[in-house]
Amino acid sequence: MKLNTARVWLGGIAGGVVWTVWSFIVKMKMDPLYAAMQNAGLFRKESRYPFFEGQWILMLFVMSILLAYLYAWSRATAGAGPRTALKIGMAVGFCAGVPVNFGTAAWGVIPRMLPLGWMLDMWVGAILATLVAGCLYKEKA
Repeated sequence: MKLNTARVWLGGIAGGVVWTVWSFIVKMKMDPLYAAMQNAGLFRKESRYPFFEGQWILMLFVMSILLAYLYAWSRATAGAGPRTALKIGMAVGFCAGVPVNFGTAAWGVIPRMLPLGWMLDMWVGAILATLVAGCLYKEKA
């Protein structure tokens, strides 16, 4: 069966939109902690990378497109549907969000709520993006 790349991209872009919204919600909830850490001198007041937010959003879209490809490739062996999308999103999101944030929570001097928020941003975001991509993917006729 030939991969429907147009639908992969559609799902990846739609997943990127959903993940960006989720990431924005997480950031809004953590803004008071960011401000406190900046005032304490533990976080920079300005990013060392220009237009960090735009670069972050671009990365979310790239990851969402890659997750859409993983879902499309996996349908032949794991089956089509939300269960497969959920498994892929959970696995990739865990790898992307849990280990580094667990280490940061264990050893960092910042409140544990920050790494928890970052972990949830990655893990839940990957799940949501993959579910959206899975819903939009259709095989070529």
